Amino acid sequence: MDVVNRLVVQKPLVIFTKSSCCISHSVMQLISSYGANATVYELDNMSNGQEVDKALQILGLRPSVPAVFIGQKLVGGANEIISLQVQGRLVPLLKEAGALWV
Repeated sequence: MDVVNRLVVQKPLVIFTKSSCCISHSVMQLISSYGANATVYELDNMSNGQEVDKALQILGLRPSVPAVFIGQKLVGGANEIISLQVQGRLVPLLKEAGALWV
């Protein structure tokens, strides 16, 4: 899990994805539609991608991507992001983390 922590430290918004994952793409599109600029890590294009994937699974993500960290805290995957958006809590959370400046 240290590998994940090192990748999210001091970044307001981090999304772990795989290049072939359409759900990851949809989550990134939703978040970027609010003007947020995420740091995106594509596990299948990282030399330590399998290690990161296993660490995300240990954190309880199944499937492991998309994995969204807002304000260095694991928010979850697509279901959690969609739920936050429907509840009107996604944008305030992004603002609070410094991922939005509007």
